[in-house]
Amino acid sequence: MPFVNKNSHIIQMGMEKKFNQWRAEVTNELQRILRYWAAYAPDERNGGFNGRVGEQNEIDEKAEKGSVLNSRILWTYSAVFRYTQDPVHLRMADTAFQYFRTHFIDPAYGGVYWSLQYSGAPADTRKHVYAQAFAVYGLSEYYQASGNPQALDLALELYRLIENYSFDQAHGGYIDAFAQDWSPMENIRLSAKDENEKKTMNTHLHIVEAYANLYLVWPDEALKRRTADLLGYFFKYIIDKETGHLRLFFAEDWSPRSALVSFGHDIEAAWLLEEAARTIDNADLITRAQQNAVTMARAATKGLDKDGGLWYEYEPSTRELIKEKHWWPQAEAMVGFLNAWQISRDEFFLEASMNNWKFTQRHIIDRLNGEWHWGVRGDYSLMPGQDKIGIWKCPYHNTRACLELLRRIPQA
Repeated sequence: MPFVNKNSHIIQMGMEKKFNQWRAEVTNELQRILRYWAAYAPDERNGGFNGRVGEQNEIDEKAEKGSVLNSRILWTYSAVFRYTQDPVHLRMADTAFQYFRTHFIDPAYGGVYWSLQYSGAPADTRKHVYAQAFAVYGLSEYYQASGNPQALDLALELYRLIENYSFDQAHGGYIDAFAQDWSPMENIRLSAKDENEKKTMNTHLHIVEAYANLYLVWPDEALKRRTADLLGYFFKYIIDKETGHLRLFFAEDWSPRSALVSFGHDIEAAWLLEEAARTIDNADLITRAQQNAVTMARAATKGLDKDGGLWYEYEPSTRELIKEKHWWPQAEAMVGFLNAWQISRDEFFLEASMNNWKFTQRHIIDRLNGEWHWGVRGDYSLMPGQDKIGIWKCPYHNTRACLELLRRIPQA
């Protein structure tokens, strides 16, 4: 398959107006998201950011504060500042960094706590490698935005902890979680819905994302090799060569432990892996990542509904489609399908990206209360009792989607 340089955009006759409108809509939505988080996220009483805000913007003042949420806020406002150069955005990133390094870092054993009490005291002190990876991701982005050497030092400290404790010397890859002192644990699930297995696709995806971002500011050869190795694990073990879907859970020796399909992760990985390969400038890995990006995007289209939305998950053993459309797979779909079009020039992918944006505008963006709904069910009713801000509900997916679309939508 011939690949087209994604920077050499070909604007088709009659598409200029559609592209310009799309860019304008995305620009407006980016500003809406940022205004929401500036208004509702800061915890004015206890410092940092509120742990939970409900669907109607009701603040839960006693909710735990998740490290992943805070890392993603740090990444978001750092990345946005690099795009806008608005000092208001840098101040939000500064606030996130100062609170994060003061409260989320374990002074005894190093690493990032999973969560804090609302007051800032430690709550869940386990060391999930997923959380360490997001901290590296946010800190390296903040260093790019601010030039603060403390951020880079802390990112490197966490990178070395991941390598020292999580890397599997026997089989390669990374073990998912540890106790506070980095000793092994029996239950290492990231969430209640996950399998209790030593290795997961999700953690590896976000380690490679974090390592690539760190490499941008610290081009170390050992880090480059580790990033290349991570891409290799995806190509060898994680991407199912028959279906194009991602395998999600593994034993230590990489034996698959689940056939569950996550359409959102398929399309997210489709573009993130290519970005990582480009970051370390490995020609062979770029080619393989591009080939897999198109393959995974085609696999993800099995989760597309006729309305343009992306369904959540599919369980092959029971042939059960989880008929929910969560916010974050939509954000990743519009980027991943656009990326697949940039590579292949298959117009189907461009249409899929644009239709997903239209679906998101109609059903996911909350025009009344701000931000994005958690998701809708098959009849378009809102999924009840969900967060606007929470352990998992953050500004990272939708803000990043806006930034990526603005970078990728062709301009005359």
